[in-house]
Amino acid sequence: MAKTLELQFGTEFGKTARISVDNPKEPVDEEVVKLSMAQIIAADIFTTASGKLVASKGARVVDRNVTDYELA
Repeated sequence: MAKTLELQFGTEFGKTARISVDNPKEPVDEEVVKLSMAQIIAADIFTTASGKLVASKGARVVDRNVTDYELA
């Protein structure tokens, strides 16, 4: 089971960009996530194909289960 915190940002050209953080500390503190996203935007260090990050759109924890099967 792999968990990822996905941060969703609006870009200057109206698209959505995502930054993923593996194995987030749980429970996720919403206020810390909001503050962190604001700091990422203010730092202006990420540029995507659809422009700079300009707004926080959302955040979510993605929980993925993988089952491997031996076929040999």
